[in-house]
Amino acid sequence: MNILKKILGIAPQPTDDGAYRPSPIALRLATSSRTDFDGGEYSNPYTAGKLKVLMVCTEERNMIMANGTKFSTGNHPVEMGLPMLHFINAGFDIEIVTPTGGSAKIEMWAMPEKDDAVLKLYRDYADAFENPGSLTDFAANSMTDDAPYIAVFLPGGHGAMLGLPDNPDLGKLLHWAHNRDLFTLAICHGPAALLAANKGEPSAYIYHGYKIAAFPDAVDRQTPLIGYMPGHMPWQFGEKLNELGVTIINSKADNSCHLDRRLISGASPKAANNFGRLAASTLLDVVRSR
Repeated sequence: MNILKKILGIAPQPTDDGAYRPSPIALRLATSSRTDFDGGEYSNPYTAGKLKVLMVCTEERNMIMANGTKFSTGNHPVEMGLPMLHFINAGFDIEIVTPTGGSAKIEMWAMPEKDDAVLKLYRDYADAFENPGSLTDFAANSMTDDAPYIAVFLPGGHGAMLGLPDNPDLGKLLHWAHNRDLFTLAICHGPAALLAANKGEPSAYIYHGYKIAAFPDAVDRQTPLIGYMPGHMPWQFGEKLNELGVTIINSKADNSCHLDRRLISGASPKAANNFGRLAASTLLDVVRSR
């Protein structure tokens, strides 16, 4: 069977650390050498000072699948990169943190290798990704009433399901942002990190009753068929959000985006440009109205 999978191009490819990245067929179907980035032009960007988007990345690389194999993951470079370009062009600074300050992990196999804007962004932020701040330190020292932040960004990639959904410091951050009326931005698997705000009672969950766009569990269940992952998911984040009173509006991994109060969400890599545009434009509307 493994030989047949290799012949058909649907066998996940081994990595140097004993994990697997997507098969050649999966990469052709799910990634692209160029993105649909629209250029990120804003006629009236923010120039009144420094306002930051705090981006929370995973520092874990491998997801252990239901069958015990490891999937080489991290944050998706398009779902992270295109929104970053929009935030920067709209005049906002970006601060990067991981749970303990370990390097941010990126799904390099999904990097659009012919997209100049994205490649330049990752060159410019290489040091910031390698040496991010610590979410633990941020939660202990930076969550003040006058902190210069406008949003918390949870980028996608299956890595958002590693070390974030049960992180107490992220839970504190999400509650702090919610109570301060900051925006929370999450795309694709990024909404899995919203589970960190759960304190046990669904009706008290800060996103209870919200509607979001996110990567559908049903699609994740199908991806092993083409070798995107080496096995089925160990758990489904959509199910857990549903149990807490969150409704996912899309059934496909499409370009859906959604704004519900101060939570902006997107469904998949196909939504990355529209999500970045919606988020940046919404942030600009808020600062202009102040």
